[in-house]
Amino acid sequence: MSRIGKLPIQVPAGVTVTIKDNVVTVKGPKGELKQEVNPEIAVKFEDGTIEVSRPTDERQHRALHGLYRSLINNMVIGVSEGYKKELELIGVGYRVSNTGQLLDFSLGFTHNIYMMLPPEIKVETKMERNKAPLIILESADKQLIGQVCAKIRSFRKPEPYKGKGIKFVGEVLRRKSGKSAGK
Repeated sequence: MSRIGKLPIQVPAGVTVTIKDNVVTVKGPKGELKQEVNPEIAVKFEDGTIEVSRPTDERQHRALHGLYRSLINNMVIGVSEGYKKELELIGVGYRVSNTGQLLDFSLGFTHNIYMMLPPEIKVETKMERNKAPLIILESADKQLIGQVCAKIRSFRKPEPYKGKGIKFVGEVLRRKSGKSAGK
């Protein structure tokens, strides 16, 4: 039995779950999320808990069992608490600002980079003196916020020598020493 798949999902108060035609819909104070589930995987909602079960111990069914349990659990957490990611820009002259959902990056290139964010994501930028510029993203959809963070990070990945680039707050980078000392 899958260790992750067999765990029941506790649904907090204020969150409603509906299961219809292999589509699980979770609605809460932070929004509404939907996930289509493979018809072979059974999803039951009873007494404030969601249980995911599989028909056989085939390799494919075992894989889908844990996957859908995790996806549904992430949806429940997302609509009740939400997800928050913070990115910081490390580098001289690196700046970011936002106008609504439009992010404007100045990352040492000859041009600025503009990125339009989806409406499901709330964005905030902070530029304080003597501190690295911050981008704070909040959303109910864990997959979407992770994808947006990966896209933002791809504009200027942290390099291993000076650590310049866009990184998550609290992320530890593997640093390399520069040129070797004389022989």
